[in-house]
Amino acid sequence: MKNITQIIFIILFGIANSFAQQEKGIVGEANWLNNWSEFKPNQKEYGEPTKILTGNINENTTLYKREIYLLLGSVFVTDNATLTIEPGTVIIGDYNSKGSLTISKGATIIADGYQTDPIVFTSNRSVKRAGDWGGLIILGDAPSNRFGNGSVANFHNKLRPDSNGFVNYGGDDVYSNSGILKYVRIEFAGKRVNDGSYFNGLLLAGVGNETIIENIMVSYAAGNAFEIRGGNMNLSNLVSYRANSIDFKINFGAQCSLLNSLAVRSPYISSSDGSRCLQILSYDKKEEVDFSKSGTLVVARNLTLLNDSKDLENDIKMNLVQEAIFIGENALLNMSKSVISGFNPAVILDEKITLNQNNLEKINFNAMLFNNCKGNIFVEYNKNNEDLENWYGNSAFFNVYSKSDNYETFIDADNDRKPDFRLRINKIIASNEVDPDLRMD
Repeated sequence: MKNITQIIFIILFGIANSFAQQEKGIVGEANWLNNWSEFKPNQKEYGEPTKILTGNINENTTLYKREIYLLLGSVFVTDNATLTIEPGTVIIGDYNSKGSLTISKGATIIADGYQTDPIVFTSNRSVKRAGDWGGLIILGDAPSNRFGNGSVANFHNKLRPDSNGFVNYGGDDVYSNSGILKYVRIEFAGKRVNDGSYFNGLLLAGVGNETIIENIMVSYAAGNAFEIRGGNMNLSNLVSYRANSIDFKINFGAQCSLLNSLAVRSPYISSSDGSRCLQILSYDKKEEVDFSKSGTLVVARNLTLLNDSKDLENDIKMNLVQEAIFIGENALLNMSKSVISGFNPAVILDEKITLNQNNLEKINFNAMLFNNCKGNIFVEYNKNNEDLENWYGNSAFFNVYSKSDNYETFIDADNDRKPDFRLRINKIIASNEVDPDLRMD
């Protein structure tokens, strides 16, 4: 009887351990990337445009799957109009005119694609590269922590001098609704503008929480893949693939949940200027924000942040690999059940953050897997981080550490066309002890 009891205990322990591992990182009974995502977008051909979109769309308009649309210059949806895009529709951004689409404050986009028929925004060049066209911008009426309203004029004014009335965002309506963005791919966006800044793949500014944003893939963005400025949003099933800059940048008092989402970085195409998976700030400059308003708060759960390096040790020596996450002063993060794999280190805290219990309780890492990182959680410019390692290494946080290659860590990360970045069950030898070899030199 005793042996049977022991066997049952071992089986139950194994099942519990399997569930505990599977719940970390992106999850799903099946690979939710199937059918709608595309990891070889430079090999896709969509045909020639049949319709041109230019100027302002100031009345309710539908884009149809049977057509292929060309974004010529800065295109704005204005005057409370609704732009509806049928599933399967292809919209092509023009290279020469820095084509972009902006949903102005008060206007609405209904881009409700299907898993088997996603909506695609892409480049019109025969050889497609990051930054071929502008990107997609949605401006809403939800709050930020800035004085007055924000503006995205830097993207548009030099392209369209008459755009001033359409580039502002922010207000008081937490529940504002800018529409639906679902099963959408945005490829090769992030065009550079004249002042040296870049468009983003998808910029969400002052967007309210009645807006639906899920199953969005931004690939090969020259600027940030996803940028969130203020607003109040629930984001899920987002994918950033091989962005040159930041995968998820969240700033200006955004109140944001980011769930079941993936960032895959390549050390060979990242810019040297602060490229990372997740950057959480409350401001760029203190003088531009109102400290009586809430700072940025991010709840992140079931993220997979992956560096796709073939020779991690050498790429770190060549300074091609940076941290996965950067957290700025007065920003709050509650991150759990996520995987950070192959970075240098996993997390950096702004040097302005005073390390005390009050501040550390505002930056939570729970039930995490830190895999194959050269250091885990550090303060900027400080290589002596034993206190931080001890804090987050406490068993009460249930964080574990491992050293496994990507092919051992994930189900099928090396599949070029249909990768599966869910955690491979029972293939990780994990510990709740920090490996000395993982500390930064």
